[in-house]
Amino acid sequence: MTDPKPKWKYDGVRVVHSNELDINTPQTPGMNRAAAITHARAGAEKLWAGTVVIHPKAKTGAHHHGPVESVIYVVSGKARMRWGDKLEFMAEAGPGDFIYVPPFVPHQEINASDTEPLSCVLCRSGQQPVVVNLDIPVVEKPEEVHWVDNIHPAPKS
Repeated sequence: MTDPKPKWKYDGVRVVHSNELDINTPQTPGMNRAAAITHARAGAEKLWAGTVVIHPKAKTGAHHHGPVESVIYVVSGKARMRWGDKLEFMAEAGPGDFIYVPPFVPHQEINASDTEPLSCVLCRSGQQPVVVNLDIPVVEKPEEVHWVDNIHPAPKS
């Protein structure tokens, strides 16, 4: 008779060291992605996590990730995100900041520096590398958006 309890030694916590990241992931010119937490590497069923380095002056095209939610943590550098039907909105993030991208939101990631790489940790709510590239008209000057909620009210003018 087999023991029905999990064997925590091999079915528990996983540590993926920085030198063990998988660089055999879909790549975008000007960016380097590496997978850390996947089903194949760690047994994850609902999450994907890895790193992305965006080269100086580099940016993605307009795209969305279908039903997948994404969280980006900025390790170093300066991120500029544009989003909307015409990428008409923009916000910037720096080291220690988090960026949330909801499902189906058209967006573009930009390294806001001409000289320094942008290094981030990326987590997604699914295993599939869904990227839907969009051919959309883009506004020249996006509106800068500052987060406002019941904890962080809009500044008084």
